Amino acid sequence: MKLLLDQGLPRSAAALLRLHEIDAVHVGEMGLSNADDKTLIRLANQQDRIVVTLDADFHAILALSGLSKPSVIRIRIEGLKAESLVSLLRALLAERSIELGDGALVTVQPKRVRIRYLPTIRAK
Repeated sequence: MKLLLDQGLPRSAAALLRLHEIDAVHVGEMGLSNADDKTLIRLANQQDRIVVTLDADFHAILALSGLSKPSVIRIRIEGLKAESLVSLLRALLAERSIELGDGALVTVQPKRVRIRYLPTIRAK
């Protein structure tokens, strides 16, 4: 699986993920630190990446869009260092690869993980 790490997450996490053979890139490495959320969603879709973010806006945008991709992992754990983030993401990718591959909004909190499948708005 390929990851796009959003601004606010440690840039070094992308390099650590690559050491574990996970295709990861940080928006700062791409010169997109100031890109808006919709631009990053389009980029993630084009590159078949999962967005990893601290930002709730990605979930809201996708929930209202009717899109089935990209998956978004929202981290709701404060002060997470790069090494801890990498461990968390490796475990999540191993445990939830089917859901993430199909399109999901994932919220990671200290004691639980919540998953909503995309699209959240279903055709009638």
